[in-house]
Amino acid sequence: VQLQASGGGLVQAGGSPRLSCAASGSAFSRYPFSRYHMGWYRQAPGKQRELVAGISSGGNTNYADSVRDRFTISRDNAKNTVYLQMNNLKLEDTAVYYCNTDRLLNDNGEWEVYGYWGQGTQVTVSS
Repeated sequence: VQLQASGGGLVQAGGSPRLSCAASGSAFSRYPFSRYHMGWYRQAPGKQRELVAGISSGGNTNYADSVRDRFTISRDNAKNTVYLQMNNLKLEDTAVYYCNTDRLLNDNGEWEVYGYWGQGTQVTVSS
């Protein structure tokens, strides 16, 4: 699985950029993108990487408390793409944002666990 993140850059505080993550690879010949749990993580300078938001194969979402009500994760299974709409950006949202998939739902209804990361996209929030 290859994950290509885009949409980062320099944004003013209060801005609303949208990150995209396009998934590709031969793995999708076994199970479609819709079966994959997708997530966005971020890593700020000097800090550990943290989960920002996740979306399951069924469309259920979860968020870090720090971004809840400001960020929205969504997916377009026809385009093999997951998005992160970020609203009302704050200075503390400055980080490299990574796309991730760590499990898929197989035909037995079981999660197959693994891990793939995209290359990351820098989001810098200015005052």
